[in-house]
This record gives sequence, C-alpha cells and structure tokens, in this order.
Amino acid sequence: MPPDVTIIGAGLGGLTLARVLHVHGIPATVYEAEPSPAARSQGGMLDIHDYNGQLALETADLMDEFRDLILAGRQAMRVLDPDGTVLFDKVDDGMGGRPEVLRGELRQILLDSLPAGTVRWGRKVSGVRSLGEGRHEVTFADGSTVATGLLVGADGAWSRVRPLLSTATPEYVGKSVVETYLFDADTRHPAAAKAVGGGSMIAPTPGREIFAHRERGDTLHAYVGLSEPQDWFAAIDFADAAAATARIAREFDGWAPELTALITDGDIAPVLRPLYALPAGHRWDRVPGVTLLGDAAHLSAPNGEGANLAMLDGAELGKALAVHPDDVEAALTAYEQALFPRSAEAVTFEGVEAHGVDSDNDTAHGLISAFTRHEQSP
Repeated sequence: MPPDVTIIGAGLGGLTLARVLHVHGIPATVYEAEPSPAARSQGGMLDIHDYNGQLALETADLMDEFRDLILAGRQAMRVLDPDGTVLFDKVDDGMGGRPEVLRGELRQILLDSLPAGTVRWGRKVSGVRSLGEGRHEVTFADGSTVATGLLVGADGAWSRVRPLLSTATPEYVGKSVVETYLFDADTRHPAAAKAVGGGSMIAPTPGREIFAHRERGDTLHAYVGLSEPQDWFAAIDFADAAAATARIAREFDGWAPELTALITDGDIAPVLRPLYALPAGHRWDRVPGVTLLGDAAHLSAPNGEGANLAMLDGAELGKALAVHPDDVEAALTAYEQALFPRSAEAVTFEGVEAHGVDSDNDTAHGLISAFTRHEQSP
C-alpha cells in the first residue's frame, strides 16, 4: 500500500497530483494557506500546450472539462512597434496546440474533480522537519501538526518544503512587471482593444515592453515589463495608484497612445510583480519521503511553460506512485530522473513577456523570428 500522501499547495500542480492519485485510488490530502478557493484572483490567461499541460489533463481524465473552458480566438498573437505599427499578426485558426483558458477556471475543474475534504483550506505551513525513516512532520501557523510518509512541496516560489532538499533560494531576475486591467474595453477603451486584437499583443523594446491579453468578454489584462533593480521599484509608492501609474507611464513617453492607455487607463490600481527564478538546472539529491513539483522545483521567469510544467510534474508523479505503490523511493527516483531534464529544457521565448529576445537591439524582430521558428518546429 502507498503511504499517506501530503501535498502542500493547492495550485495547478498540487491539484493535478491529487487528481491523478484519486484516479488510481490513492488517497491524498492537500493543505493550502488560502482560506478558500475564492480568496484571491487566480491570475489571467494560460495557454495549455499539447506537449505537456494537455498531457497532464489527459492523465487526470479531465480533457472534456478542459475543452469546455477554451476561449476561441485567443491564440491570436500580434507584435507591435512602440509607435503602434503592426509588425506581426497571427490569426487564431483554431488549429494551434496552445488553446487559452483562464487559470481560475482551470483550477476549479481540478478542485471539482476531487473528493470533498481533499483540500484543507486556511492551513498555512510554518515549518517542516524530518522524523527519520522517510517520514516528515508539517507544522501549521495555528500550531497543529501532521506527520506523513510522503511529503510533496507544491507550494511555489517560496516553498517551505524545499529546504528539506535544497539550499537554493529564488533570486530576482532584474525585471518586474506591473499588472493592469481594462474592463469593457471594446466600448470604454476601443483604441487599446483594437491594438491588442482578439488574442495577445506584445510591444517589446530592450528593457521596456507592454504585453496584453484579451480575457473572457472584452477584458484586457496587461503586463508592463521594466528591467530595473528592485530599489528602483521601491522608490515608487504603489499605495498611491495615481502616482504609481504616472511614474510607470513616464517610462513609455513617446509610445503610441493606444499602447500607453494599457498603463494609464487601468480600471484597478497597478500591481507590482517582481520576477524571481531558481538557479538554472536546479536539482537535488534523493531524500527519502519528500519531493517537489512546479515552481517549488524549477521556478523561472515567466516563459509560457510554468503552469504547464507544474501540471505535468503532478501527473507524472502521480503515475509513478501508481506504478510503484509499494516502493515510494522507486517512484520518487523515477519521477525526479525525468523531472530534472524536463524542467531544464523548457521553452524560454514565449510567455507573459519576451524575456531575453534581442537581435542587435531590435527586440521586436528578434521576437518575431523566434516565434516563427517555434511555430515551424515539429
């Protein structure tokens, strides 16, 4: 019989693991710090790839539910110059392998697929320790504890479980994004809506970029990328929405007004998101009774692969445990041997921002070339 499985974190990876274990008749408990599924916004759009995220959903027997979430047309992609000139315009013909869904809706189908009580909400982890012989104890903020024969850290960038395996900590990548939302964009912000088009739009330059995505209905979700040290952002008072908006917008003086409107016309206060990453090729030696998945294992700056990899991690770990129900260490060894090279080989040019794409300081054309090569690859 497999041991009791304790999963820390009810994100996409942890929930996929719990679901695949459930499909194979293996019980698991997920502990989540948030007080409820609706405690906060779950983020924006995700493109779920046919070579990793969709494979995970197939393993979880949730493809029908997934297809019902797909937002038609959102695979369209535009690249614009800062003056608003359209340099690249890919229409969504429905044939691409990366259909778009909302992260919150995807998380909900995973939650709905689990037996009642699988996820324990409001259980913030304050510490973990080894009990020996592959068992571990988790302590929660309220002082309660749970002991487990298999501990899985699916708890993201600042994982409390990771220190059991690795001394690595995330480091700032030299870039942050500022998030904004424009609601009812087709009627209230028509110029910005036209610039974004039916899917996603990016206007990249070295050190500055604006990325936006059309979500359900005519909501535009924008990510304004700036390559600056953290001290630069610390000098901006994000508690003063108007002042912060004006300061960020000043970095885009001279850009087309339909693009800067994605900064200045936001319908929520701008939200700062510093970007962090674990060391490239992060791995650890096998420690009995514990492992990691998703950002806890291989956090990187947004590259379009994070959520997909987290789900695939969860699915692959679940399958390994189902194959080796009486030998947890064999399961974890097989899982990690595949995990390390898989996470190291993640595609790096596509995603929330165009990180590191620069061709003789002509970032837009470098991005287009990379995007075209990626579309043509088998």
